Amino acid sequence: MKSNKDIAELLDEPACEHNKKEKSGCAKPKPGASAGGCAFDGAQIALLPIADVAHIVHGPIACAGSSWDNRGTRSSGADLYRYGMTTDLTEQDIIMGRSEKRLFHAIKQAVDDYAPPAVFVYNTCVPALIGDDLNAVCKSATEKWGVPVVPIDSAGFYGTKNLGNRIAGDAMVKHVIGTRDPDPLPEFDIKIHDVNLIGEYNIAGEFWHVLPLLDELGLRVLCTLSGDARFREVQTMHKAEVNMMVCSKAMVNVARLLQKTYGTPWFEGSFYGITDTSEALRGFANAIGDDDLIARAEAIIAREEAKIRAALKPWQARLKGKRVLLFTGGVKSWSVISALQDLGMVVVATGTKKSTEEDKARIRELMGEDTVMIEDGSPKALLKIVADYKADILIAGGRNMYTALKAKIPFLDINQEREFGYEGYQGMLELVRQLALTIESPVWQLVRDPAPWKQVEVSHG
Repeated sequence: MKSNKDIAELLDEPACEHNKKEKSGCAKPKPGASAGGCAFDGAQIALLPIADVAHIVHGPIACAGSSWDNRGTRSSGADLYRYGMTTDLTEQDIIMGRSEKRLFHAIKQAVDDYAPPAVFVYNTCVPALIGDDLNAVCKSATEKWGVPVVPIDSAGFYGTKNLGNRIAGDAMVKHVIGTRDPDPLPEFDIKIHDVNLIGEYNIAGEFWHVLPLLDELGLRVLCTLSGDARFREVQTMHKAEVNMMVCSKAMVNVARLLQKTYGTPWFEGSFYGITDTSEALRGFANAIGDDDLIARAEAIIAREEAKIRAALKPWQARLKGKRVLLFTGGVKSWSVISALQDLGMVVVATGTKKSTEEDKARIRELMGEDTVMIEDGSPKALLKIVADYKADILIAGGRNMYTALKAKIPFLDINQEREFGYEGYQGMLELVRQLALTIESPVWQLVRDPAPWKQVEVSHG
């Protein structure tokens, strides 16, 4: 179980601008703070996309059942991450002191049945409270079966989902990164540079829109922590020339520690929208400082921007001026604004419940100092903003879908459960298509009109 000192060190993140201003680290966990996702939830969703690892949840069945597969990440091959593994602790295991033994046997079964390159064990509230020595069990299992067993001490009561993200990143730096070198590459006509993406989850396979561009540039992605990643890729992250921090600095401690330990520079970027995708490609080229790479990046950006702007023209006329209420958090709270503004749409308000101070600063930069930022995500509050600002569509996470549909408002899912990928230039075209199909659907006029039998009553009235 983590001590108060361990948690305080994770909350006190030097690479976070908000942390520097406050001098005292991020806000300490408060009772009920984990209602939107606990530390275990944050740790698991951060690492679950590592597709070839056996992920074991050490705790009662509900911990695994409530959180399994809650991020729509895609894999290009391995699918072991799709198997929900848990020690399924019962009252008898706890009373009789069998929980550590149960974990040991669970690791053995995972190794015997699936031969994974590694096993990740996630601690939850119950074993943390009864004092299970997770590190000792994992160390013993590693020695016995010769397979790396990584402890991720992420009991839910430690704090919020964001803290869980940092716990996951900390475990990767301590136990995995730096334990293997990348495979050597053959000679190419251009110089190949190794890079990482931190906090990229490949939701709905959207990173595959971007990867061909990085390949063309001569950037070898050693690892995307953690979308479509493999354990052996995570091991090599220390050899990258530059890291890009993608998701709201959720695992900013990984970027900072890699810079501190291996001298790897990092920058923050996004692949949502034309402007941000181009800036991300420039960010890699400028951070590496290769003149030839910079020139090729500008050529690719010019080509791709011209191509996508031509493809978007027929759609822009249909969407220009449409008013959007965006209720999401993290990197999407500002990066999607940029994408929507590229289309000529008006974002009337945006959600910031899970956004950092840096995210909020970017929102003000894009929308002005007087922009409306939403903390209260209750149905009543969202519907009031829709009515007050005459929004044409609500773009939010899946949990808000039924609020929108009951209120007869067009809705588009932007969060991790979505079925469509919106990253990169091609992803922008998919976003436009989905927006147009949603807003222009004839169903909205039909559901707003009086029922047919009421129309008959009025005509006979």
